[in-house]
Amino acid sequence: MSGRKRFFADRIDTENNIAVLEGDEFVHAKTVQRVDVGSEICILDGSGKEYSAIVTKIEKRSLTAHLTGCAESDREPVTPIYLLAGALKGDKTELVVQKACELGVSKIGIFASEYCSAYLNENKLERLKKVAREGAKQCMRSRAPEIEYFENLQSALLSAQEYENKLFACEFAKSSDADLSRLTGSTAIAVGSEGGFSEKEFKLAKELGFSQVYLGKRILRAETASIALTSIVAFALGEMQ
Repeated sequence: MSGRKRFFADRIDTENNIAVLEGDEFVHAKTVQRVDVGSEICILDGSGKEYSAIVTKIEKRSLTAHLTGCAESDREPVTPIYLLAGALKGDKTELVVQKACELGVSKIGIFASEYCSAYLNENKLERLKKVAREGAKQCMRSRAPEIEYFENLQSALLSAQEYENKLFACEFAKSSDADLSRLTGSTAIAVGSEGGFSEKEFKLAKELGFSQVYLGKRILRAETASIALTSIVAFALGEMQ
């Protein structure tokens, strides 16, 4: 099943073994992947299941496939990782979302902060969700990370209170409170935007139970910091071993 072209379907009827592709997924299947009647494909419903299917009908705006089997994916992360990242200029936020998806992040929160100069509107948020879906298909995952936008840092940090580990990467940190090599359990990571965090935001994070994390003596770009810390956490939690 892993070698088949993969698509997310909003409409799946398991009783009648039918799946329908519409919208962007239909366009991707028809015009990019050149799927035709009789093609064997993999249908994803975002729950962790993978359905083998055969295309039975292609219409002007939709594609219908007959489901022939179902299996649970073995590529989803065992331990939840939640990345909180400051909004970045240009397409850098898209890069962070794409790489976080590949590294096994379960959820992504994009936030505005005191020194953040980028912004996110509804169109940009939808674009990030599309990037996550495409990233999930590319790296053979069966679900795309959930993506949410927060208008301030406090609401973003509060959304991570249920996580066992809460890590806050900040240029003020000269050492790490947490031993990343011994990390276990669900983990939330917070990384700032290009402007970094203010002293006030750093204090807020500490008050909300986040542990400071030191990322070395060199100043990293925001997107590099997000990807690097996510990689370290994923490795520590066994996702890359």
